[in-house]
Amino acid sequence: MPYDDLRSFLDTLDKEGQLLRVSEEVLPEPDLAAAANAAGRIGEGAPALWFDNVKGFTDARIALNVHGSWANHALALGLPKHTPVKEQVAEFARRWDAFPVPPERREDAPWRANTQEGDDVDLFSVLPLFRLNDGDGGFYLDKAAVVSRDPEDPGSFGKQNVGTYRLEVVGRDRLAIQPVPVHDVALHLRKAEERGEDLPIAITLGNDPVMAIVAGMPMGYDQSEYEMAGALRGAPAPIATAPLTGFDVPWGSEVVIEGVVEGRKRRMPVIRVDRISYRTRPVFESLYLGMPWTECDYLVGPNTCVPLLKQLRAEFPEVQAVNAMYTHGLLAIISTRKRYGGFAKAVAMRAMTTPHGLGYITTVIVVDEDVDPFDLPQVMWAVSAKVNPSGDVLIMPNLPVVELAPAAQPAGITSKMIIDATTPVAPDVRGNFSTPAKDLPETRQWVTRIQNLMAARG
Repeated sequence: MPYDDLRSFLDTLDKEGQLLRVSEEVLPEPDLAAAANAAGRIGEGAPALWFDNVKGFTDARIALNVHGSWANHALALGLPKHTPVKEQVAEFARRWDAFPVPPERREDAPWRANTQEGDDVDLFSVLPLFRLNDGDGGFYLDKAAVVSRDPEDPGSFGKQNVGTYRLEVVGRDRLAIQPVPVHDVALHLRKAEERGEDLPIAITLGNDPVMAIVAGMPMGYDQSEYEMAGALRGAPAPIATAPLTGFDVPWGSEVVIEGVVEGRKRRMPVIRVDRISYRTRPVFESLYLGMPWTECDYLVGPNTCVPLLKQLRAEFPEVQAVNAMYTHGLLAIISTRKRYGGFAKAVAMRAMTTPHGLGYITTVIVVDEDVDPFDLPQVMWAVSAKVNPSGDVLIMPNLPVVELAPAAQPAGITSKMIIDATTPVAPDVRGNFSTPAKDLPETRQWVTRIQNLMAARG
């Protein structure tokens, strides 16, 4: 059964031994962030973390690292927790093909239980806010799903965007948002400002686990995240109508915040909060961002690989697999067959010009079809054995990237690199590859056979 809210998923994580309840009192800073940071260092099977005894907060319930391991990611998709990552990506791709699955509208949303409006709005009274890293300028809502509509076509369900954008709390009824130009919410805001209007917005916190995955997924502008969530869940996604904006929001959210992005107000665009709806004793879910791997990397791994794979295969059916697990696809590894010399570099350039690639992909490594892009020793072997830097490494200057990319200079501009680690084919006849190294045809069968013998041995 798919999960309709965060709480039911946390129950499953608990039953599967993937939720660690911390009962002793902890400090909001630095304990909460340090614990989430530490979970990312544990590696395979790291649990979600639950805190309900936080010094200085009354009745706070905080969940961290909810998607922060491949075991938890598998359970979010309804798969056994030991499902290997490559199989999770393959299953993700298979479910993608069921898109679109229309959502199911429900009227009894649990977040309707409590309301703050107008002058009574106070984010600090609803959310147990804490800082995540040294140098943070304030409190962030890192795992929210932000809902906005195209001001020129507000009735379009497909153009209604559901995306994850970092939000900073800058007052009891104010949030700052960074609408990166490559993201849909930035396009919506630009259209609203050109019309001299504010942009209505709904922000949902504590969502079901598939909604959290879809909100960070690079999809087409007119593709509905709710219809994709239905495909990945294998059942219609439950939605409800937000009372102030009339937007479609997840039915099972813990908190729904509504307001407007105030047009042409800067340093950062500012959201004025006009209404907060929330469940009784809401669970505050936060996401730690830091040096990989942290929850963010598990959350945006397969949901970056699969869209790129589908978009590339539509034009280049030779593409076998895409590994774009790293920092939301700033690095992508692509395996492909070749039609002719130079083909691999053309595939790499196309990856960089997909809607997602324009803003994110800065480095592409291309490998042959018999190299598994998810097996880094194989990838490193291909790079070390098949790359002649003079012809196989391409540097392209002054291309777009998200402004938050650390190496960008200036912000939003970077050089991009292609590393062609494939075997040259005619008319490209460089190198000495007359005796290619590859697995024997019977190897796959023997892998299964050895694994079964080892399992039987006990």
